[in-house]
Amino acid sequence: MVGTIQSIHKFGKCLVNQGRFSTRWQVRHFSSNEKKPPPLRNSFQQPPLSIALPGLENAIYADTKEEDNVTQVTTLANGLRVASENKFGQFCTIGVIIESGSRFEVAYPSGISHFLEKLAYNSTSEYADKDKIMLDLEKHGGICDCLSSRDTFIYATSADRRGFDATVNILAEAILRPKITPQEIETAAQYIRFELETLMSRPEQEHILTDMIHAAAYRDNTLGLPKICPAENIKKIDRSILLHYLKIHYVPSRMVVAGVGIDHNQLVDSVQKYFVDKPPVWGVDDGTSVKKIDHSISQYTGGIIQEDCKIPLHMGPSGLPELAHVVIGLEGCSHQDPDFIPMCVLSVMMGGGGSFSAGGPGKGMYTRLYTNVLNRYHWMFNATAYNQTYSDSGLFYIHASAPPNHVRDIIDVITKEMSAMAGEVGNTELRRAKTQLQSMILMNLEARPVVFEDIARQVLAVGHRKLPSTFIQEIENVTKADIERIATRLLKSQPSVAARGDIKKLPTLFEIQSALLDKDGFQSKGKLSLFT
Repeated sequence: MVGTIQSIHKFGKCLVNQGRFSTRWQVRHFSSNEKKPPPLRNSFQQPPLSIALPGLENAIYADTKEEDNVTQVTTLANGLRVASENKFGQFCTIGVIIESGSRFEVAYPSGISHFLEKLAYNSTSEYADKDKIMLDLEKHGGICDCLSSRDTFIYATSADRRGFDATVNILAEAILRPKITPQEIETAAQYIRFELETLMSRPEQEHILTDMIHAAAYRDNTLGLPKICPAENIKKIDRSILLHYLKIHYVPSRMVVAGVGIDHNQLVDSVQKYFVDKPPVWGVDDGTSVKKIDHSISQYTGGIIQEDCKIPLHMGPSGLPELAHVVIGLEGCSHQDPDFIPMCVLSVMMGGGGSFSAGGPGKGMYTRLYTNVLNRYHWMFNATAYNQTYSDSGLFYIHASAPPNHVRDIIDVITKEMSAMAGEVGNTELRRAKTQLQSMILMNLEARPVVFEDIARQVLAVGHRKLPSTFIQEIENVTKADIERIATRLLKSQPSVAARGDIKKLPTLFEIQSALLDKDGFQSKGKLSLFT
């Protein structure tokens, strides 16, 4: 019996046909008695990938060494700490973290940190203007940025590691030797005015509400001082106030220079040259600045701050209604507290987000605030849990938003979820929360700037850095009993409430506190509707 074999030969020859490329195919049928053609070899006549190409040098592959994961820390004679971790790669990230921020502005007009953000990388003793700094950075493919928080201020750069010395010099100039001219202050003031106008004209309220919930939780002290510069303070802040603040707070004992992807000894030498040997514009500290720094411990007070106003609508045909925003917070713990890791796991377990988030199993769609709130109440447009930690305190809170006629329902739903935190914890949800937190840490630490910030913050706080494996194991050790215990601890604190928008139906602080202690919330006073 004669069979046929269909053989398709693809020729690596392109034909031009009316300006288009096409490939010729040839189809032949062979009988079982015919001799088959030899198999085709590739067009380039090269050996397979399993055989090294002749004439090429052997490749040098990156490998993982134990010493590459060790963070080295050196304390210089003036108390300045230098920390670094070498990483494979052509680029490095170098920056400075300073124990400075809005919580230390109690003796100053609030908003100094906001001004310093806008004044960063301007003219210095060595550089005539910002353009000169940017040109020097661009020679090494570098970028720079700065970020302030309530208790820290970070200046950071990323550049080719061969230009690390110039990068350290730029950082030292920007931090210790800024000119802060009247023109630069006026430009910064214009930026801040524009930001304030933008914040008030946008539907998104996260930045405003974050300041409000901290002000409610720590009324008139430390962490409750505003991070956003109040409009009335813009004209009060001048060069003398800024330089006095810098002289008091930008001292070596409150600073850490950190680097990733750079040799430690080289970094130490550059820091010595630019941060120690060259004095700051305000002169060498004589030791009196430590006495003038506000060392107050944050005092959690609880309370309520509300602003009845009209929230701007989204532009375009979004279909989103006007929303009222409510934040309910409880006193958390510091990042040095033994309950810090369980508190982080609880925050991930609560999760949440917006009703239109492009989520998935790995993005919080199975967290409690999604399954119990966003998936159940169509009128709830956002419900998100946050856990803010500081050196001496912390704030755990949930932000929710809905149309104004559901303000009381927001309180009912969120207080019930917060009250339920102290109830039974499922094995599956705990396992999912721990795995999600572990994966978030490891994936974030793939980025070099994140490693820099992790090193800088840990060394500033405790003088050394814990390896990620330590945190992974601590997360793994969290039990259901730990979650129930810290939830009970949270619920014992006085609630903090921030609300903004059309909030005429907002319950009183006493009613909210009562609802947190009662699993039925406001059910006894009015039936909650799923559909109205």
